[in-house]
Amino acid sequence: MPSAFFKKHWFLVGLVVLVGGGLSVGLMIPGEIVEKLEKREGIGGALAAAPGWITRIVLFLMAFTLDSGKLRESVRFPLPVLWASLINAAAIPLAGLGLMRIQGDPSFEVGLMIACSVPCTLAAVSVWTRKAGGNDAVSLLITLMTNTLCFLVAPFWLNLALADGEAQLPVDRMMERLLYVVLVPTLLGQAVRMVPAARRIAVDHKPRIGIAAQGLILVLVFAAASLKAGPRLGEEGVALGDVALVWACCLGLHLAAMVLGGAGARLMRFSREDRIAVLFGSSQKTLPIGVFLATSTEFGFGEAYPLAVFPMLMFHATQLFVDTIIAGKIADEGGSQAEADAAAEETVSVEPVEDD
Repeated sequence: MPSAFFKKHWFLVGLVVLVGGGLSVGLMIPGEIVEKLEKREGIGGALAAAPGWITRIVLFLMAFTLDSGKLRESVRFPLPVLWASLINAAAIPLAGLGLMRIQGDPSFEVGLMIACSVPCTLAAVSVWTRKAGGNDAVSLLITLMTNTLCFLVAPFWLNLALADGEAQLPVDRMMERLLYVVLVPTLLGQAVRMVPAARRIAVDHKPRIGIAAQGLILVLVFAAASLKAGPRLGEEGVALGDVALVWACCLGLHLAAMVLGGAGARLMRFSREDRIAVLFGSSQKTLPIGVFLATSTEFGFGEAYPLAVFPMLMFHATQLFVDTIIAGKIADEGGSQAEADAAAEETVSVEPVEDD
């Protein structure tokens, strides 16, 4: 039983263990070592550049395994994709602008806004959509659209939120950086997939490639917790009330986006499969890009707001747990409804027998 649970939920278990373990390691790192790492000299420079390269590799692998051939089915009726993308890229950041003002820690203000500004997940949204019986093609297109526009959307909202902050940067510089870190690996992954031999590898080894990408995400999480959040947490500390507040905001934003996406989908009379895809695509946020931004010394977030990575970790971990439960319930309801419809159809199809 324990082995079966771990096999099914290994990423969630790893996320909890590595976040906790990373913070513990970070708390034990001597101050002089932390200072050398922050100066980015020698190994410190390599470690500082690691999040960017890990993010590139993860996005390439995830894009490489996305079956973009299904997207033609959704292009004919793009409204579900546009609606979910609007919520993900506009409604959530707009709500984040209000919620960041009530945070008790400046790092949590920035971290929450980073979590709100990043695009939809590249893998989880398709996994949960498929599990719940939704339209996988819609989820794929939401993924590609929000990630492709990330280099425009994230700088806009972050600079709007931090107009007077220490991490304020010119939009063109942040856009250029995100263009190379996000858009290029995503497009490259899809381009490589067009090669027949490579496409066969992507199809045949999709589970293994997905596990490799998730493993790199865990490496990214551990590095952020141990080298960034842990040492600063030991130096500055953080109130439990502040942690509870930002966590509640992460959960509330995720659920509110789901409710808004689902309500709009019903009003616009989307099919059940499209509504499910909108439900997850409108509310999920990706981890690699969020950790990259939150720990970046180039943009100033990592230095000015050392605990900014926490809200991103909270948002991602929370959505994984919550969406696992929601997807399971939707799948169960769909199965029950399908059985009821089949029974009704069978009853109607039976011709009555007339007595002689």
